[in-house]
Amino acid sequence: MEFKIQSKSSEGKSRAGTIRTEKGEINTPVFMPVGTIGSVKGLNQQMLKDEVGAPIILGNTYHLYLRPGTEILNKGGGLHKFINWDGHMLTDSGGYQVYSLSNMRKITEEGVWFQSHIDGSRHFFSPENVMDIQRQIGADFIMAFDECPPFPAEKTYVKQSMEMTHRWLKRCNEQFDSTDPLYGYKQYLFPIVQGGTFKDLRSQSAQIISEMDFPANAIGGLSVGEPADVLYDMTDLSTDYLTELKPRYLMGVGTPADLLECIDRGIDMFDCVLPTRNARHGLVYTINGIINIKNAKWADDFSPLDPDSPTEFGRNYSKAYVRHLFHSGELLGPQIASVQNLTFYLWLVNEARKAIAEDRFTEWKNSHINQIKTRI
Repeated sequence: MEFKIQSKSSEGKSRAGTIRTEKGEINTPVFMPVGTIGSVKGLNQQMLKDEVGAPIILGNTYHLYLRPGTEILNKGGGLHKFINWDGHMLTDSGGYQVYSLSNMRKITEEGVWFQSHIDGSRHFFSPENVMDIQRQIGADFIMAFDECPPFPAEKTYVKQSMEMTHRWLKRCNEQFDSTDPLYGYKQYLFPIVQGGTFKDLRSQSAQIISEMDFPANAIGGLSVGEPADVLYDMTDLSTDYLTELKPRYLMGVGTPADLLECIDRGIDMFDCVLPTRNARHGLVYTINGIINIKNAKWADDFSPLDPDSPTEFGRNYSKAYVRHLFHSGELLGPQIASVQNLTFYLWLVNEARKAIAEDRFTEWKNSHINQIKTRI
């Protein structure tokens, strides 16, 4: 895996780069649609490739381990083949999902016992078996197993959690190095910075992880309820300590405004369920702002869903038609909204890349950020 920075802003930390593996190139900044169980909800892989233009999508270790299970995925030739996706793929380690099961899990030094949200069955994740599971899933980029502390949390607990995440990372790395990929292509292990919202812990974690020299570095434990300004401050602090020579991945973030603010703070990779989750509830992102397509005001508005969309898709369907689909319970409505939102997100990061190349990112961000936050 190679990462090359093509251009950097003279103001702020934004940069445009390229991640290259044997499968091809990913231009950064990049947004990665979330396909938790091997499916970006409501969309097929051809839509993701042709309409959205996504070079990389996510799967989730916790969910895929429970269903369909690693035996099925292994028999099927890995997740890429199982879902017919020839682009890049990243799998989260399941640490965040285990965190969300606060009433159904027990954390120990060895790992985490948890109950399945599907049938209540009991399972165990350790740094070692999470590496083995992700080998069987077969994503190109795999995440280390970490503990994600809640917000707010006592500093003593966050410090203990961070230190255990560092110990788990060493175990992940040892297991990863002692095993081989299963499907004929390389996999790359990414570590995760923790430390909650405590500046000294966050900087300590970022420095330790940066010095361990993995192919890329991820920032976790944010977007878990903290205010936006705290998210931005912790991101900015983390990138102060993470090497410029590796991609920086901010996990689970966020709104369009979050993307622009965190690109300005040196982030290269993002993922979030927000664009597709909100789409299913009728919230549509456009270049001119955010639309609640269920509102009565759109009932006889025959203008395109996104009149200024740079892609034909956003201009193909009227607001009145998409509203009609939602109110009729027609599945095509959420599907159109999902494609529109992901197309908008990919457009946004691609435009950011262009602005960085022309050394006008800060000016471009400041001129767009209020508009894309506006409720129309």
